Amino acid sequence: MNTIDVTIVRVYFTEAESHLNTLLQRLSEWEKVRGVTVFRGISGFGKSGKLHTSSLMDIAMDLPVVVEFFDTPEKIEGILEHLDKMFEPEHVVIWNARMCVK
Repeated sequence: MNTIDVTIVRVYFTEAESHLNTLLQRLSEWEKVRGVTVFRGISGFGKSGKLHTSSLMDIAMDLPVVVEFFDTPEKIEGILEHLDKMFEPEHVVIWNARMCVK
């Protein structure tokens, strides 16, 4: 099995921060990364300790969102420079992995 090195990035924010469309546009149209997945949480909190949660009675759209994407380490380095302007450093998690290829 052949593999290549990739870097995976996860970005954490809330729906209320309204970064999702901008980030997806950058990753898909401008950067053309290999893959992106968006996860919508049912609850969570960050550094502030403020709990963002959903309930049947809650209509507010301020739930946690996680955007995960991956590509070659070189491409990710360039993308991280742009993310630095959009998100707090503690909201971006990065790790290296190997991806199977044909």
